[in-house]
Amino acid sequence: MATQVVLLGTGTPRTDPDRAGAATGVIVDGKTYVFDFGPGVGHRISAARSAGVDGISFSDITVAFLTHHHSDHTTGLADLFLTSWMFQREAPLRIFGPRGTEGMCRAVRSAYALDIAKRTLSEPHAEGGDQLIGLDITPGPIYRDDRISVEAFDVSHGEWHAVHGPHPALGYRIETADRIVIVSGDTTWFAEMPHLYDGAHTIVHEVYSGRALEARPAEWRGYHSAAHTSGADLGRVAAAVQPARLVLTHQILWDGSRADLLDEITSEYDGPVHDGADLDVV
Repeated sequence: MATQVVLLGTGTPRTDPDRAGAATGVIVDGKTYVFDFGPGVGHRISAARSAGVDGISFSDITVAFLTHHHSDHTTGLADLFLTSWMFQREAPLRIFGPRGTEGMCRAVRSAYALDIAKRTLSEPHAEGGDQLIGLDITPGPIYRDDRISVEAFDVSHGEWHAVHGPHPALGYRIETADRIVIVSGDTTWFAEMPHLYDGAHTIVHEVYSGRALEARPAEWRGYHSAAHTSGADLGRVAAAVQPARLVLTHQILWDGSRADLLDEITSEYDGPVHDGADLDVV
């Protein structure tokens, strides 16, 4: 089975009924790997299965990867953990992510200790699936099995290092037998991007509208330009890398238009751009 990328959540911290929180699924030979788990991830996984997405299955999700600790990327963790167990996941769920991931997973499991105790005591359940294991990682190769290899790299997402320490926000380079996929996480443009993305078939990337940012208050202009990628900058990176698929997610528009955002990108890049929406398969 060829590699598939399914957009499980394309939203931002501003809630949108049509867009769940940040989450991307990479499906390889019937195995699903999840990158970020924002609010609504469980319902989107079920919706993808109902929509006929080949190979996606809660019970087979045993590994997930976190880009950083912003809430719109993490608040679906309990759902991903407990719902996949109720769908008969028999192995522990392992979460790879920046420093603090181990502690977050330990705290989530502790918060649901009574739920877990009741289900293991008196309800049919899958043995082993009640374990949630967080692994704090640093940039470099961090995961490999017979389907996929995953490398983490530093990205630039504002002042996270001031509260987190080194390597607070990560992107991921995923290699399978037929595709290289980049999941950017949240990041502004930085000089190493073209090198890190080199050879990518599919780039799933956050983006904001530079035109719309101009109308924002000064303090927000400063924050967003230091923490996220403008349409023009993303276009320039794509022009250097020339991916087969540039896929937009986590699109920050404020009161601007999607047409303006696409125009900003295509003014710098003449390749295909996929305007991502929840449950798209690319």
